Amino acid sequence: MSKSLVAQLPTGGAEPADRTPTDWRTEAMQRRIRRRYGAERRFRFLGLAAVALSAGFLAFLLFTMLAQGASGFTRTEIALPIDFAAANLKVDGAQLRGRGADLALAGAGLEDAVDNAASAAFPQAGGAELLSDGAWQVVREALKNDSSLLRRRASISVPVNADVDVAYKGDGAPAAEKIVATLGDRLSRGWNGTFLSAADSTDPTRVGIWGALKGSLLTMVVTLGLAFPIGVLAALYLEEYAPKNRWTDLIEVSINNLAAVPSIIFGLLGLAVFLGTFGLPRSAPIVGGLTLALMTMPVIVIAGRNAIKAVPPSIRDAALGIGASPVQVVFHHVLPLALPGILTGTIIGMARALGETAPLLMIGMRAFIAAPPEGLRDPATALPVQIFLWSDEVNRGFVEKTSAAIIVLLVVLLAMNGLAIYLRNRFEVRW
Repeated sequence: MSKSLVAQLPTGGAEPADRTPTDWRTEAMQRRIRRRYGAERRFRFLGLAAVALSAGFLAFLLFTMLAQGASGFTRTEIALPIDFAAANLKVDGAQLRGRGADLALAGAGLEDAVDNAASAAFPQAGGAELLSDGAWQVVREALKNDSSLLRRRASISVPVNADVDVAYKGDGAPAAEKIVATLGDRLSRGWNGTFLSAADSTDPTRVGIWGALKGSLLTMVVTLGLAFPIGVLAALYLEEYAPKNRWTDLIEVSINNLAAVPSIIFGLLGLAVFLGTFGLPRSAPIVGGLTLALMTMPVIVIAGRNAIKAVPPSIRDAALGIGASPVQVVFHHVLPLALPGILTGTIIGMARALGETAPLLMIGMRAFIAAPPEGLRDPATALPVQIFLWSDEVNRGFVEKTSAAIIVLLVVLLAMNGLAIYLRNRFEVRW
């Protein structure tokens, strides 16, 4: 080989002989180091500030909801003296112990007896108008629990009307505040068990969240029962079995686009397909669950595919190497390892479905439902829709009930997410 060719050969990346080491002690290099450390400190400060700001907004939200909604779990009561013996109710103790006790008391004139007792006891505060429309039902329950009250005089704590209730809690009209001042210590605050056990009502002192909560739970059961297995199986097929061609590419793009479609579009789809075509009952949990399942399924498919893709190929190779069939590899090895990631996507999808209002409004789940649903085909409403309807009421008594319903929704959401996180951690396997 000639000397000219040897001279042209690369030197293997060796540094030039005349290059001197960098002197980090010079003023210029020290300025560069200070700028670098300063940029790092600013980045850490901005990140900490972002976390603190997010936590502050969350704390403000929780504090506001608790401050406004805590009073929704209580009600203002007054001790009502009633002489049941003088009222001469046409009912006996045997009837109170039977199944027709409510009907017997309603026909015995109990409601009139309660109104007369209020007119005699509180003439300066409006008499019977002081009490809530459901006050006589509280007296009815007291009689059913203790039939001996029919033979004597008793004092029973009953709820007052919405205006006096709001005024006693510190935010009422002047006329109601005057009544509160007149009654003084005769008013008290008690636990409002009706709020957690009743359904919707036109009277804010009688409304309850159980009807909407039961409707939401039934809807979520249908949503999870459809979206989870179909979404997981679709993810397994697309990731493990589907051939790579233009059709599968089209399906993948369609699924990604469906995950970003506004929720009201799914409501229109449910209105047209499930109500218009299949004739399913309007405002029923089964229709709400089917509609929300269509909305949740793309999220589960995308999360499932990413979780399945994250399983190391060595797991598949090892299972095939010891004689497992392709189906056994998928269901005995890949799916259990991908299940934590799949559950994460399910948590996100179900949390979004639980808080959706627009699709449920489109399929008619905004009706006034005075009784909790008994099955999937019964008329029902959902928690977000109930909150929306109460927020639109003009009666000031619904303000605290709206915040209290939001607290119930947050508790249900946290409980559902907590259960899903527990299951995810239980199935999680590290490799």
